[in-house]
Amino acid sequence: MKKLYYTANVVLILMLALVVSCKKSDTINLTDNTEKAKPKKKIEYKKPESTVSYQIEKTKDWLKINEADSSKMDIVYALNRTDKANFKKLDSVVVPADFSGDLVYYLPFPLHVNALEEVSKIIIFSYPTQTFAAYENGELVYTGPTNMGRKKDPTPTGLFFTNWKAEKTTSTFNDEWDLKWNFNIENKLGVGFHQYELPGYPASHSCLRLLEKDAKYLYKFADEWILKDKENVKVKGTPVVVFGSYDFDGPKPWLKLASDPKALNISESQIESEVKPFIQKILENQKVRKTEQQTAAL
Repeated sequence: MKKLYYTANVVLILMLALVVSCKKSDTINLTDNTEKAKPKKKIEYKKPESTVSYQIEKTKDWLKINEADSSKMDIVYALNRTDKANFKKLDSVVVPADFSGDLVYYLPFPLHVNALEEVSKIIIFSYPTQTFAAYENGELVYTGPTNMGRKKDPTPTGLFFTNWKAEKTTSTFNDEWDLKWNFNIENKLGVGFHQYELPGYPASHSCLRLLEKDAKYLYKFADEWILKDKENVKVKGTPVVVFGSYDFDGPKPWLKLASDPKALNISESQIESEVKPFIQKILENQKVRKTEQQTAAL
């Protein structure tokens, strides 16, 4: 009887140990799955080898030595808010002393914005610096130059959402103008961002001009609206915030970089301040889009 009693106890202890082990294993797996469900996008950018500084150079003289270096050219196009064709027309340009870093270190937007961590995607345009940035959950994923609305036809500021897009469309202002990689953000006014020539200053009729590679990127990055019917919008697209004003009567702002390399820097707190009035509306639309996507997937 004693032998049977001890045997029963041993079996009971082994069973309890097995149950505890299974529960512990289940807890570990649950934790692992939770962590995997929240991936964070983190891009490692290459910093310049030395502290960034700038100087003003005669365009023709600088081109004689550097025109064949495409990586340098991409940086100076962005710095001078221009494209290949218009760069050669400029008398003087601003260039960095060190070209070893990625473009993000030569343009003014911060690499991370805590206030945007809950925002899946957003595009921000800065009127004063003539640059744009795309963020995913607070991380800068893309940036570049823009030429926005001229003094007579300024680009409207505030919160917008991407609407419809077209690889090629005709301007509502002039039907002879072809707009490539166009993404509308204000349907009634016909305002959008698209590829078009960048003379190196705000020159558009209220649209946001981009280099072709940048227009293509944003064309794929942003979401179109979802229509309920021909007259009503069910879900808005990607949020777009345009902020600030441009000094049309002063010198080009980026020329200040020669005397102060941080003259145009946009701080994280400034982005937070500009986006704060719109954050609730942005998150509400984001929630509606997620619900719509989940419903469509069923």
